[in-house]
Amino acid sequence: MKNFADSHVRVRYAETDQMGVVYHGNYFTWFEIGRVEMCRHLGFEYKRMEIEDDTLIVVAEASCRYKRPARFDDELVVRTRVTRYDRRTLRFGYEIFRQPEDELLATGETTHVICDHQGRPKSMPEKYRKYFSPPHAHVAAAGDGHALQGGK
Repeated sequence: MKNFADSHVRVRYAETDQMGVVYHGNYFTWFEIGRVEMCRHLGFEYKRMEIEDDTLIVVAEASCRYKRPARFDDELVVRTRVTRYDRRTLRFGYEIFRQPEDELLATGETTHVICDHQGRPKSMPEKYRKYFSPPHAHVAAAGDGHALQGGK
């Protein structure tokens, strides 16, 4: 299995500004699309995780580096990876490419805290841990805060 998931998005007119360039905040929406698809790629539905297991992956930090502008009607690929995992946090990495040129437009990361519906941090339920362990992600070693390199 690939250690990433690709999601396809076409830029809508409403996502652009007066200059015809995608508004910067829309990249974070595309990151969310990528996260949900990454969960499907790993073998579960994020929606079911919330409903059945009272487990949410709450955004704690987000960043995006804009390299080239996306424009109306561009076809984009959002490539998403799990880049770090421990029992209470997850980090996803993103790359957004314009097709068919495969031109890199942006990169980003989001860090998430595992929480219940009350917003209280909790450990990832056991049944999901296998999805986020190597080869899919770097895994923080217990108690030392370092990451171990996962496979490809």
